[in-house]
Amino acid sequence: QVQLVESGGGLVQAGGSLRLSCAASGSIRSINAMGWYRQAPGNQRELVARTTSGGSTNYADSVKGRFTISIDNAKNMVFLQMNSLKPEDTAVYYCNADLWTNRGWINDYWGQGTQVTVSS
Repeated sequence: QVQLVESGGGLVQAGGSLRLSCAASGSIRSINAMGWYRQAPGNQRELVARTTSGGSTNYADSVKGRFTISIDNAKNMVFLQMNSLKPEDTAVYYCNADLWTNRGWINDYWGQGTQVTVSS
């Protein structure tokens, strides 16, 4: 089995910062890409940022210049540094991974999510 466990969410004032972490564990052979998505109430889940194991990244336009994604391949972890947070960043943030396991390829594996709330 594989697990993705997110941490680092919480309540922060507008303009503040948070750092999300996601640890992948279990029968992992290699990770192709990891990313962060978010879902606000009444909205569809949307991409926030994604990185390959080689460090190629892409970001949603709404977070460019404010959020930074990074990956630690040795620890099977991905991070999201969120600066200059806005109330509209409030959402449940989900970790996502494409990875090879002992049982084969898994595409779009999800964590349970962590709540980020930005107060105005």
